[in-house]
Amino acid sequence: MRAMVLYPGETRLRLSDVPQPHAGSGQLLVRARACAVCRTDLHILDGELADPKLPLILGHQIAGQVAEIGHGVSGFAIGDRVGIPWLGWTCGHCRFCLSDRENLCDSARFTGYHIDGGYAEYTVADARFCFPLPPGYPDLQAAPLLCAGLIGYRSLKLTGDARRLGLYGFGSAAHIVTQTALHQGRQVYAFTRAGDREAQEFALRLGATWAGASHELPPQPLEAAIIFAPAGDLVPAALRALEKGGMVVCGGIHMTDIPAFPYDLLWEERAIRSVANLTRRDGQEFLALAPQVPVRTEVQLFELDQANEALDALRTGRITGAAVLRIQESG
Repeated sequence: MRAMVLYPGETRLRLSDVPQPHAGSGQLLVRARACAVCRTDLHILDGELADPKLPLILGHQIAGQVAEIGHGVSGFAIGDRVGIPWLGWTCGHCRFCLSDRENLCDSARFTGYHIDGGYAEYTVADARFCFPLPPGYPDLQAAPLLCAGLIGYRSLKLTGDARRLGLYGFGSAAHIVTQTALHQGRQVYAFTRAGDREAQEFALRLGATWAGASHELPPQPLEAAIIFAPAGDLVPAALRALEKGGMVVCGGIHMTDIPAFPYDLLWEERAIRSVANLTRRDGQEFLALAPQVPVRTEVQLFELDQANEALDALRTGRITGAAVLRIQESG
């Protein structure tokens, strides 16, 4: 099968012909139809996340169809449409798994990092971590729901009942969170790179109350903020925009160093917390909610062999919405 593979010592993916995998016990073989491109893929490619499995097939926002069912798996049939997210396996018995915090499992393994992912024609996944896709979402539109949607939703939940919500970094996750937040009756304030009028206009078109540069102050103090951009200097900027008692949620898996800032920015019970991974409950809740909103994902299409171009476009901020690889079977 065709796959875009990261090999040891290389910084670009290479189109390769690799053996097609098969479903083992407890697994599904999935014919990948689409895989959205995530900034986490860039962090792996750039060596900012340590010890990936190499060689590695990246990709953890996978929409596809069940092609083979392993021993002991129930609840799926050949041809079912499923989504495969970042969280690919947990032990089920550590203290985190036993306290409904499987996203923090001591032994967790992640799709497209420890487990070969979706930049390929086929992929194998633990059936426990495969989600039925909601009807009404074609594969290209469904793929971004599997990480941008799920991590965005988990981040949004951590803001509690905040009504004035700031989103720093208006990319794939933010454009989905905006729609969800508006459905919940919140106001969204979008923060982008300075001078990025296209992203600001995109946010306003989706219904944001205000859009401006990341180090501007919004017209009203925020009750909470979510930072999706991997830039540590946005943490004090977001704190500066918060009213007292507000929360800053860091939604990325990697961020540059947070610079020193005066205690005054944190005082009055402001708080900072991170989001790590997702749980299956997050997936079930969000994929049930998305059609009610309804979330509409805006995608920029790339073919499988254009994965490097998609990653370059994401790196340089040239993606509006989500970049998605279309994976057509060869031959």
